[in-house]
Parts: sequence; C-alpha cells; structure tokens
Amino acid sequence: RNLSPLPQEMFGFGLFFWFFFQIGNKLFWKIALLLEVSSEHGRLQNKQVSKCCITFLNRKTFCLVFQAPIKATCEDLSCKTGFPEDVHSAVVSRSVHGGQPLLNVRFQSCDGNKKIHFGSSEPEDFRVGEDGVVYAERSFQLSAEPTEFVVSAQDKETHQEWQMRVKLTPEPTFTGALEKVKKEKIEEIIFPWQQYKHSSPLKRQKRDWVIPPINLPENSKGPFPQELVRIRSDRDKSLSLRYSVTGPGADQPPTGIFIINPISGQLSVTKPLDREQIASFHLRAHAVDVNGNQVENPIDIVINVIDMNDNRPEFLHQVWNGTVPEGSKPGTYVMTVTAIDADDPNTQNGMLRYRILSQAPSSPSPNMFTINNETGDIITVAAGLDREKVQQYTLIIQATDMEGNPTYGLSNTATAVIAVTDVNDNPPEFTAMTFYGEVPENRVDVIVANLTVTDKDQPHTPAWNALYRMTGGDPTGRFTILTDPNSNDGLVTVVKPIDFETNRMFVLTVAAENQVPLAKGIQHPPQSTATVSITVIDVNESPYFVPNPKLVRQEEGLMAGSMLTTFTAQDPDRYMQQTSLRYSKLSDPANWLKIDPVNGQITTTAVLDRESIYVQNNMYNATFLASDNGIPPMSGTGTLQIYLLDINDNAPQVHPKEATTCETLQPNAINITAVDPDIDPNAGPFAFELPDTPASIKRNWTIVRISGDHAQLSLRIRFLEAGIYDVPIVITDSGNPHASSTSLLKVKVCQCDLNGDCTDVDRIVGAGLGTGAIIAILLCIIILLILVLMFVVWMKRRDKERQAKQLLIDPEDDVRDNILKYDEEGGGEEDQDYDLSQLQQPDTVEPDAIKPVGIRRLDERPIHAEPQYPVRSAAPHPGDIGDFINEGLKAADNDPTAPPYDSLLVFDYEGSGSTAGSLSSLNSSSSGGEQDYDYLNDWGPRFKKLADMYGGGDD
Repeated sequence: RNLSPLPQEMFGFGLFFWFFFQIGNKLFWKIALLLEVSSEHGRLQNKQVSKCCITFLNRKTFCLVFQAPIKATCEDLSCKTGFPEDVHSAVVSRSVHGGQPLLNVRFQSCDGNKKIHFGSSEPEDFRVGEDGVVYAERSFQLSAEPTEFVVSAQDKETHQEWQMRVKLTPEPTFTGALEKVKKEKIEEIIFPWQQYKHSSPLKRQKRDWVIPPINLPENSKGPFPQELVRIRSDRDKSLSLRYSVTGPGADQPPTGIFIINPISGQLSVTKPLDREQIASFHLRAHAVDVNGNQVENPIDIVINVIDMNDNRPEFLHQVWNGTVPEGSKPGTYVMTVTAIDADDPNTQNGMLRYRILSQAPSSPSPNMFTINNETGDIITVAAGLDREKVQQYTLIIQATDMEGNPTYGLSNTATAVIAVTDVNDNPPEFTAMTFYGEVPENRVDVIVANLTVTDKDQPHTPAWNALYRMTGGDPTGRFTILTDPNSNDGLVTVVKPIDFETNRMFVLTVAAENQVPLAKGIQHPPQSTATVSITVIDVNESPYFVPNPKLVRQEEGLMAGSMLTTFTAQDPDRYMQQTSLRYSKLSDPANWLKIDPVNGQITTTAVLDRESIYVQNNMYNATFLASDNGIPPMSGTGTLQIYLLDINDNAPQVHPKEATTCETLQPNAINITAVDPDIDPNAGPFAFELPDTPASIKRNWTIVRISGDHAQLSLRIRFLEAGIYDVPIVITDSGNPHASSTSLLKVKVCQCDLNGDCTDVDRIVGAGLGTGAIIAILLCIIILLILVLMFVVWMKRRDKERQAKQLLIDPEDDVRDNILKYDEEGGGEEDQDYDLSQLQQPDTVEPDAIKPVGIRRLDERPIHAEPQYPVRSAAPHPGDIGDFINEGLKAADNDPTAPPYDSLLVFDYEGSGSTAGSLSSLNSSSSGGEQDYDYLNDWGPRFKKLADMYGGGDD
C-alpha cells in the first residue's frame, strides 16, 4: 500500500499478524496490516479503520486494524469480550489449604487496553488473582457435593461486569494412597509445551498448567525413597535435559525430604512426613539443557500431607473451675471446657466431641449437668442446686476425636470443679422471740442487749451479714443497733441519755435483714422479728442550779454584809430519799461573797468594786457548789454573774507623772492626759486647772485643755532656772457628783538646744534619779560583791584541796573510823612499789640514805636533814596496846614534819618477832590468860569489840 511519508519525529512499524479463525466451520481469514502511529497527534494516520483486539490468558493483546474499504469488524471475527463459558468445572483435592491455587479462569478482551478486576462471590473462601488464578483463602474440607461460586470480571473504567459460575468437584476419596504411588506406572507431569517459529516474530504459547496437588499420607513406613510422580518435558526427545526441584523440603530447610532424578525426572520422598509440623510443601520443578539453559518455564508442585489420627486430644487445663448459683434453673450456663487436637481440625481426626463420664456427688440427681458435645459448654440440666446441702460438684469430662467414635477415636479426660455459690435464700432468724437488757440512766454508748440470729447462708457474705432495724418502741431515737462483724449479733446501744424519772422501761421491736435482698420467692418468716425489753436503772444524779448561769445587776460599792441574791439548785432524783441540798462556795476570786449552806442566800463580805482586777467588762464571776447525801454523793456547780454598775468613786489622775521642758519660753509645751478608772458618764470630758496656792505655780505655769481628755502645760514666764519642779494640777471629771483630785506632775526643766533637746542631761539625770533606780543600782552592786566574794572563797578552797591532795586516801582506809582488813595474800605488779621496810620493827629500820630512790610512801618523812628527836623504843611488851598508841600519839605531836591531825597517821610497828610471821601469832611476855584487858572497856565504843573478846573473865 502507498502510504503518506512519515515525518521525522514519527516512527512506524509494521505488525504482520495472522491467525486463522473459523466461523461456522467455513470462514477462514488471513489478514495482514501495516499500522502507522503518530506520536505527535496520538492518532492513526489512516482514516476510517476498524479495530479488533484479543487478550489471551498470558495477558498479551493482539489488535487487528482494517481500512474502511474492508468491511470486516470484530463481530465478523467472533471477537467477544468476556468469559468463554458460563460454567467452568474443575476437580480438586478434598482437603483445601489456604493459599492453594485451584484453577485458572479464561477471560478474553477485544480491547487490550481494558483493565479487568476479578472478584469472587465467596471472598472468605476463594480469591481470584489479576492473572485469573483462583486461590483458596482458608483451609477447609470440601463436601461430597460440588461446591459452586461465581467469578466476576469488571472493567475498571466502564464498570462493565461479566460473570462465570465455577463448580468444584472433590476428587475421589483417598484410598490406598500408599499403594497408588507404588504402582508400576508413575503419574507423569508434562511441562506446558511451547511452539516457536524462528522465521517469524510472531509466536504462539500454550497457557501454563495448574498442576493438581499431590496428596501424601503422614507417618508412612516406606520403603524410602518412595516414588511420587515423574516430571518430564516433551522436548526431551530432541534435547538432553536435566530436571531439578527447589523450595522448602528440597533445597531449602528442611532440606533433603524430596529428591528428583535429574535424568528421568522421578520425584521421590526420603522419609516419613509429619503433618503437625508441615502440612504442605510447595516445590518448583525446573527443566534445563546440558548447558544449564532453561528449556521450560518452572512449574509449581504442591504436596499435601494427609492427616492421620496420631494425636490424642489435650485439654487446655487439667482442672477447670466454675461456679453456678444455687437454685439455678435448668439450662443455666456454668462454664466451658476446651480441648485441642494437633490433628487436622477439618478432618475427623481433629473433630472432638465432649461428654461427662461421672458426677460427684450424685445428690440430688446423678445428672445435674450436661455438656455440649461440640462446644464443651456445661449447663445445668436439673433443678435442686442447694449450697447448704452440696457446696461443690466434681465432673470428669472426656474429649474424643473422630467425632466421638468410641472405636477409632482417641480420648483424654479432665476434671471440672463446679462450686455452688450462695444466694440469699435463707433469711436471718432470731434465736429468741424476746430479749432483755438494762441500762443505768444518763449513760450513753452502752451495750444493753445482744441479739443473736442464725442464718444458713455462707458466713461472712452479703447473704449472711445481718442488718438490724427498729420498727417500733423508740420514737426519740435513743437506741441504735450495730452488727458484730464476727458473730453477726446485734448490739443494742444507747446513743442518747435516758432519764429514769421520765422513762423507766422501753420495749423495742426489731427486725433482722441481710445486706442483699432475699432471693425471688423467699419471704421473711416471723422468726425474723423480735422484741427487746430494756429496763432503766435509777442512779443518784447531780443537783443542778436554775438558772445556770444566773445574772445579777448591782451597783458597785455595795457594803460588806449586804444580801445580794439567792442561788439555789434542784435535785432530779424524785424517787430517792435524800435530805436537802447543801451549798458551798467553789470559786470567788476577790473573796467578796459567801453563801448560806442551807438556803443558798448569797451575801457580801467586802465592798464590790467595779475597778477591781477581778472584774472583766464590768462582769464578776463566782462559782458555787450544791451537794446531796445520796450514794454515792453527787454535786453540781452553778455560776453567778454579777454585772457591776459604775458609780463615780474614782477621781481622775494625770498621766504621765513626769515630763521634761526647756528653761526658756519656746519650745516649752508639755502634753498631759487625764486617766479615770470610771467609765462614762463618770469620766471625761475633764476640767484641768492649776491651784491658787502656792502662788508660784500660776506665776510660772499655765495649762490649756486641748480636748476632753488632754491638756497642755507650758511656762508662763520667759525663763525658768533648770531643775526639777513639782507642778500640782487639779483635774475634775464629768460625774454626778463631780470627782476631782490634785495630781503632782514632776517637771524637769533643762537647757535645750535649737531642736528643743536637753543639753545638760547628766546633771538633770543625776538629780532626778528616783527611788526605784537607786534601789536597782544598789542591788546590782551587792550582787557583784557577792559574786566576787564567792570566787575568792572558791579559790582558797581550791588551794587547800591542792595542798592536801597527796595526803588524802580513800575513806575506807581511815583507821580512825574503820576496821582494816589484811586479807591480801600477795599481789601482782601493784605491790612492787611498796616499801617493805615499813613493816619491820622500828629498831631494825634501815637508814633513809640507803633506800632506793623513788621508793617512798606518800606520807613518809623527807630525806633531808631533820632535827633529832628521841627515838621511840621498842616496847618490851607489844601486847600493851594502850602504851603503844600513847607513845605513837606523843611522837606525832612532837614531830613538826608530821601530817595534819585530820590526815592519815601511820603506825608501822607490829611487835617483835619475825616480820614474816602471822599477825595471829603475836608473842607476849605473858600468856593471854594472865593479861588483864578490862581497861579496854574504858576506851569507848570503838574498843568495845576488843573488850568483849579479851576482857570480862574466863568466857
């Protein structure tokens, strides 16, 4: 054909396409077309053309364009957009797994530009991909009857829709699968063929196959490897091919389960399969030539592991706990038990059925409960649940697979413990119809009676806890009833005081209820109501004053001995035999009053003074006591308030008492104030004036009132010599009659500077020291002298103590007042500093010159030269203790180096004989029987013990 030349920016290509199509088995078309496309205008250069497009399953579209002279159309070529058939049937395996491809639907479009969306009428079970492949959305078991659903295709632009009905028929039930794979003739899976025409750019491709899944039972016993299928390509006649499989179970974990013979394409399994671990395997088969070039497109192989009943049901819990209210009607839900089976739940191997094997106890019926055999829901099937009789039921539940087939199914058991919960089906009942109690009058917070009830419901639950309510007998609310949380008793308690003289007995009506209402149909019996009889006990009550407090208005100045008022009390005990009340005074701060003990008449003992410090805001308070003679005696107090009316009994006084002014006329004003203890109208305004005498007062001073209470005093003359002046001022109040007084104002006149401040402060202050200031100064001086004297005495005492410190020893060692104990038999290091020579006789003592340095007793004489005194001779008779002591005293008195009289004197002479001898074996020139010790009685009480031991005869 002669076509117009193409512009440079245009490109053209010729598409030579031909395929045969038969209409009515007579029409054969062969069409060739040259198509020119303009990129600039986006339209065909040829005008008046017809176009027909066909979309194949591989989603490739071929279009035919005819010029106007050719009157061919798509209809003429039988090009029809839509599904090629109204009903599509397919055979699939009975067990369908989620994601498993089932079949491929065909859809043809005359316009390759159409965008088609596929859908399913059962989207929860089936899904259609964009390539027309139908997948299973979930795992399920096909029934024996064909499964039907509708596949729809919709144009996304025009929304035109086409539909096709799909019918799935399950393949025959698997029987003898193991024997089938062992048949001599193994099923072949042939790769989809492709036909190539190398001389033409056009090619025709057969659609891909969807290989049905291979079903393989689990737990097969072999022998292994076990042949499954043979995979081959129809090109193996002309080419030397190599086959392989990939995917989980082949070259991916778990590897080595499936192997393929690379030459023959024989696919085999190498060991038993376990569906509970892997339910299906998705493999891909490949065919390549000897050079590794792909000859065929890979095909998908799905191997489903067929479930075998090799797992028992397992309960989620071995013990199930549930509750059911007592009195529940039949059909009440109790609980749900659940068991699981690892086998395929879509097969009978995993379909469980439940049943109750036993019930304990079997009261009141052996079949109180039933269980839904499919869901495991336990419900009541009989009436009569009573917690007070049976509190708990134990059921043995059995779960069996194979839909409960007792012959072929596997079983397991669990325990269901059902607790019967309490409902309020038992009202509280009193243990007695009448309860009794008593209470003393005027007592509160006292438990007067215990109300006991019985309730058969579960203790310490709302259905058991009792609430008590008074229905009558207490209109004033003097009682309340509390519940003891432990015993459930009702505690009748008094909350308001009760007067015996008003009420001697109460009869209360009490009803008992629970915290929750009774169950429907249960009524309160008569035993839920009781009567409480309470007796009030009369006690001796305190008298009370009427009124209390009592207010009395009285002018101050009432003289002593005057009768003020009568303040009496009343005794509330009308039914007790008592004498009249006795009155006494309890509090009278100013001691102004007294009360008659019999009639309560109050008289004054002093003048009443409103200006007393005991009067506050014109009110004086006194407290009196009224007592009876009951058992026990009681008393009551009353307060008497005396409101004192003011009289003009106090003259005004000047304030302050001292003032300072300058000796010149200016500035010299002194402000003074009049003070009057009385109140209005017996106080201000006040009148201020200076007396006529002495005449110097009015000559030197003048006073001017500046307000009702204030006045100003100033110099009348130009100059007044510095000093202290007493200025009398007459002040008169406004009372009726008036009261006036002359007050002395001590004025200090001094020299002042320009600012009006005194400059001769020292002279004025020295001259103006008052008595109080002088006394304070003297006290300070005396205290200071006492402190100094005490310090001196302390210092002297300290010196004396320091001097005598070395001579002081423990008072227990004082020989003048104590008996010495010589009971040390030898010591340690402390004995090494003793001078043992002091224990020797005086005539054998070594001279001081040969003593080691540093070994001296504290009271030993110094080593330097001393005056020589007569040496004490050794007593020929050491038993003469009196002479020995006298000689020691005489020597000490004549020794100027001896310690003071009140310090320890050392008598170190212990008699003649060995110094190491025992003190109990002292020798004497005469026997003990010949020595007379009666003179020890003349030495006083200190030697009485010795006199008793040695004197007084043969005893």
